[in-house]
Amino acid sequence: MEQTEIVNLIIETINSIFSNLFSSIDNNVYSYLDTFTFIDSSIIDNSFFEKLLGANGKNGILYLTDALLLAIIIYYAIRYSYSTFTGNNVEKPTQFVFKMVIVGIFVNSSYFLCEQVLNINYLISGSIQDIGESVVGKDITFSSLIQSLNSVISVGDNSFDLFSFDGIIKGFISVGLLNILFSYSLRYIIIQVFVLTTPLAILSLINTSSYWIFKSWAKAFFSLLLLQSFVALILIVMLALDDSNKLLLIGAIYALMRANTFMREILGGVSVDVSSNISSVMASFKS
Repeated sequence: MEQTEIVNLIIETINSIFSNLFSSIDNNVYSYLDTFTFIDSSIIDNSFFEKLLGANGKNGILYLTDALLLAIIIYYAIRYSYSTFTGNNVEKPTQFVFKMVIVGIFVNSSYFLCEQVLNINYLISGSIQDIGESVVGKDITFSSLIQSLNSVISVGDNSFDLFSFDGIIKGFISVGLLNILFSYSLRYIIIQVFVLTTPLAILSLINTSSYWIFKSWAKAFFSLLLLQSFVALILIVMLALDDSNKLLLIGAIYALMRANTFMREILGGVSVDVSSNISSVMASFKS
């Protein structure tokens, strides 16, 4: 075989491999992206999660939190008794009892509260999607997005060329969607963790010196929840774009990848950006 034929064969093989890879990503990623991004109370609507949280009050996180409430009451009673001898300022009993009753009610209603917060958040993002659908004329989902992207840059035929401009764009889009899947699946898990820690976060409101725990928890939790409404807005813009402008598609995919970062800059919270986290870990190893 001539050198030119060998080079062409290698290029065709590479194009075939990446064409199959990108097609596989497109066919499998979008369904998971919609599930992991637009979440409601169904993520905690299972018997295992209820047992872990202790929604029945007999075990789990709620049982631990109620034990801590009892310990705080005993500690206050002892401290108040000694204050008559030491002269230390202690919170009034009526004020303490009122605070304990309020916190106790909210702690033991934390599962119900989380369900309502998740449903309200889903209602907000769903309303944004419905408005976008009426304006754009397309479903505001990742499924519609990938169908729209494939209509512009298709990898299902023999004309796909990884080393062309379209091939580079398609590669960036597919890798970007995979990165988004990892980031939003991490967000899915972190939200469940925050729901589990809800009773402990509410318990921190007992003392003014621990208020910061609840504030930090609430800021991070709501930042992650509101991310799906922000993503819905980005999807509306993406689906309304002129499909012929492929560079704007790259910018829109990058916006989805950086959505969590934008929300953290506005509201604060935790990072679920997988690529930046991996970069930080690699940088720590190098140092």
